[in-house]
Amino acid sequence: MSEQHAPRSLIVTFYGAYGRAAPGPVAVAELVRLLAPVGVDAPSVRSSVSRLKRRGLLVPARTSGGAAGYELSAEARQLLDDGDRRIYPAAGGRHGGGWVLAVFSVPEAERNKRHVLRSRLAGLGFGTAAPGVWIAPARLHDETRHTLERLGLTAYVDLFRGEHLGFTPTAEAVSRWWDLSAIAKQHEAFLDRHAPVLRAWHARTDTPPHQAYRDYLLALDTWRHLPYVDPGLPPDLLPSNWPGTRSAEVFQGLHDRLHGAGSEFVLRG
Repeated sequence: MSEQHAPRSLIVTFYGAYGRAAPGPVAVAELVRLLAPVGVDAPSVRSSVSRLKRRGLLVPARTSGGAAGYELSAEARQLLDDGDRRIYPAAGGRHGGGWVLAVFSVPEAERNKRHVLRSRLAGLGFGTAAPGVWIAPARLHDETRHTLERLGLTAYVDLFRGEHLGFTPTAEAVSRWWDLSAIAKQHEAFLDRHAPVLRAWHARTDTPPHQAYRDYLLALDTWRHLPYVDPGLPPDLLPSNWPGTRSAEVFQGLHDRLHGAGSEFVLRG
């Protein structure tokens, strides 16, 4: 079964992988060229860019040659910088010890903000320790703080660092805080689709830029969501033969083999 990749997600993935390194705005015509290999047509590029502009992630700007283009907003750059520490296993590492707790209380009159808080904390990879008490590895503190500040939600939340001291064994407690079975299934789906791609590249001696760019962008577009579902718990707290270890190795292998050649395709113009 083939994967579905949303055009808007692929554009964000492109900017994260290649676009933010550009010396200036990326022309709309270039975006159309660069999204074609992953199956996004010109109308879809333009409509997706418009939505990203409305969300404040892309800013319209003229290229040095005067063409209409887009560059990342400061908010988008912060989001991508935070994401790098999760998405690239060699850069971010895994659990560094200890936990960050987010404890929140929202007045009933502002219960819509309670929903936003829950969804954002879940989106950052937090598990639920108790009603109104969310938990994640301590290394996610900075990104959590940036997110809550950006959303104007800091008045409702207190953040704490700490250890789990009992009474339930931590590995057992973790299985209550997160749905590990659901997370494992997402890793297995990534492996089913992209481990054969890596094996195929290992069997080749050449690395054509066009094909490298396509395979890398599709893999990254799938992979970049996984570290937000899986918070990166230490191995001794996870079931044996945890598929997240293998999926991280497969993505790192694809990155090492394909990212540089993909850059050649982007720069070709």
